[in-house]
Amino acid sequence: MSKPVLGVCITGSFCTFETVFTKLEQLAQHFSLLPIFSFNAAGLDTRFGKAKDHLERLKAISGRDPILTIPQAEPIGPKGMTDILAVTPCTGNTLAKLAHSIVDTPVTMAVKSHLRNAKPVVVGVSTNDALAGAAQNLAALQNRKHYYFVPYRQDNSAKKPTSLVADFSKLEETLWAALEGKQIQPMVLGET
Repeated sequence: MSKPVLGVCITGSFCTFETVFTKLEQLAQHFSLLPIFSFNAAGLDTRFGKAKDHLERLKAISGRDPILTIPQAEPIGPKGMTDILAVTPCTGNTLAKLAHSIVDTPVTMAVKSHLRNAKPVVVGVSTNDALAGAAQNLAALQNRKHYYFVPYRQDNSAKKPTSLVADFSKLEETLWAALEGKQIQPMVLGET
């Protein structure tokens, strides 16, 4: 039996890249990975590493060149290139774009194209304003068909009271459940 194709959409929550990439190394045993980067994730060097190194690492994990442009992402749906997408990490900016059907990055085009086939999209939220300005977008996607969420929690309520981050250790469980049309519970976790 062939592995399901997982489109891995990386957006600019750079502080979570190490955790996410380590998880993707494990997921590569069970999924065929197709990496897709937002413009910022593909192009910005930060204190968490150089863009070139992130691109090369995900290429090594997946064995595929990452999708880096809107035209490269557009055929995902028409050609049936993915069984499931994971937008992980998903920034507040990307949450807003998805909630309002804005298609201006390779990631948002990948999601739009993939959804035309009524296939699941898993969101691993990571944003400092999830319980502030981004809350309405988070709620909109949670109420939308074909979206599933990696369970999340406040990551530091004392210093960042509006911040949420997905528990990426639950990513694989979320993916398998989403492929069956189910949201794992609880979706909101207590702070560690």
